[in-house]
Amino acid sequence: MTDTPVIVWFRQDLRLSDHRALTAAVESGAPVVPVYVLDDVSPGRWVPGAASRWWLHNILEKLERSLNIIGGVLVLRRGDARQVIPRLAAEVSASAVFCSRCYEPWASDVERKLDQVLAKDGVALKCLSGALLHDPAQLRTRAGDPYKVYTPFWRVLSQNCEATSPLPAPKRLTLPAQPPEGDELAQWQLLPTHPDWAKGLRRCWQPGEAGALKQLAHFLDGGLERYTEQRNRPGQEGTSRLSPHLHFGEVSANACWHAAGLRSAACSATEAGATTFLKQLAWREFSNHLLVHWPKLPDAPFRKAFSSFPWRADADQLNAWQRGLTGYPIVDAGMRELWATGWMHNRVRMIVGSFLVKDLLIPWQEGEAWFWDTLVDADLANNAASWQWVAGSGADAAPYFRIFNPQTQSEKFDPEGDYIRRWVPELAGLSAPDIHKPWDPSTNICGAATHKLRNSYCKPVVDHKQARTRALQAYEKLRDTPQQ
Repeated sequence: MTDTPVIVWFRQDLRLSDHRALTAAVESGAPVVPVYVLDDVSPGRWVPGAASRWWLHNILEKLERSLNIIGGVLVLRRGDARQVIPRLAAEVSASAVFCSRCYEPWASDVERKLDQVLAKDGVALKCLSGALLHDPAQLRTRAGDPYKVYTPFWRVLSQNCEATSPLPAPKRLTLPAQPPEGDELAQWQLLPTHPDWAKGLRRCWQPGEAGALKQLAHFLDGGLERYTEQRNRPGQEGTSRLSPHLHFGEVSANACWHAAGLRSAACSATEAGATTFLKQLAWREFSNHLLVHWPKLPDAPFRKAFSSFPWRADADQLNAWQRGLTGYPIVDAGMRELWATGWMHNRVRMIVGSFLVKDLLIPWQEGEAWFWDTLVDADLANNAASWQWVAGSGADAAPYFRIFNPQTQSEKFDPEGDYIRRWVPELAGLSAPDIHKPWDPSTNICGAATHKLRNSYCKPVVDHKQARTRALQAYEKLRDTPQQ
């Protein structure tokens, strides 16, 4: 036991269980100073968006309560972490700073510079793993190169990933004799006020470690067995809905992988669903792998040829897409779900993404920026890799000729129109298959109903058939261009 304190710097690991940095700090026997730094400087333009800030406020409240229960106090500081952490270390005379490693380019830069600054003062920076299943820098092809294709990446990850039983949360923290003071959470003004657009988020989500573990258990009990068949049906509860909890580290990827593996071993009926779920976790790993090796992924096309792609600038059509007023029911349902809940079903994300970049020929960066601000699970690696996949400019991207037809996608994955009715109430009175094509002259609407519908629901902003032809002509010029 030592009287010299250590700092635990919480980052995207806002939990107490399966937290290697926290566990190591407690096991050191030193008094522990937990801190969270709201750093709006280091990320540059990638500061958390509005939906993420709402989530962050709620989870910090929960984390503070959890720490209080075991005798800890969460110190809140705001500013450039490269300056805030060394100042705090000097203030409490800390011998070490424990944290979980992050993989955004700016976060890695912060770690490097902090290591240098702290070392000058004799303070050790101990960055431990915990955000991912595997260190992105260690997975390489036989030629020693980073992976650019998901399938072989999944194969090697699944063979090398040995999920361990999650570490328990500490039972007790020891504080320094004089704990440092910090900000009041309300001072950060992370919540919306006028207008309060977060009502739908409050109804849909329970941020925090307890909410994350509850959601994981709910998914394993009720969704894992049917996951492979239902995860593409937005009108059903077929996905895990764990993405925001994973992004903020309220539950670890290791805990999810371990739990799914145990459930699969115990019940053969869940084996297929578990494998599909693990592949989704692996896509998250692959996205971070790409970001580590290609740090410009959020800003520039992975395939350099796309730097000269003839994108269009159309503020009106972009606004229609953002507001869910494109005239294509499945697209509008997805965009309205996003605005109301801070989340969108994964299948629908692909549909709305394809519509923006291929039907409208609006740059994928515009979609990436909108998702960054409105998603509660906005994650730099996932967001960038997924948008580039849809656009065809990324690693292992969708073929240029894969242009989703929003009507046929809607008919296939929301056949009864349940999802559309929920989020596009103007169309609630239509039955399938008419709800998927309200603009079609053959739609079975009569008399006054036709007039009312055509005045309440927007016309298509573009003709899909013509837009597809236009997109193919633009993409055709790039098809023979090497990936790098």
